[in-house]
Amino acid sequence: MPLSEHEQRLLDQIERALYAEDPKFASTVGRARLRRPSRRRRVQGAALFVVGVALLVLGVVVQEFWFGGFPAVSLLGFLVMFFGALITLRAIRRGGDSAAEGPDGKNQPRRNSLSQRMEERFRKRFEQD
Repeated sequence: MPLSEHEQRLLDQIERALYAEDPKFASTVGRARLRRPSRRRRVQGAALFVVGVALLVLGVVVQEFWFGGFPAVSLLGFLVMFFGALITLRAIRRGGDSAAEGPDGKNQPRRNSLSQRMEERFRKRFEQD
């Protein structure tokens, strides 16, 4: 969830105070920026997905591994496939959420119009009370 303008200003003030109070620590922390998810993570998720599909098909084809009329290997294949897809989609989503730079030169998350409208409504209600 993106930060509101007020929260972003407060965060900027805290950051400036940190730089003023302890510049060495601030520069050390500033260098350790969050990176995009590695390509390796996406490839691992895709590989897990493919292995899961193979296990799913293998469990249906080879009926020796059925326990009580239930394809246990297929279930395992489905779970592996599901977690592989989950890993891949999370890595892609995190990589795609980095937005363009804002007017102050810092990366700011993109907002859709619905979230902007809801945030504006909330802000109006908060200011009325």
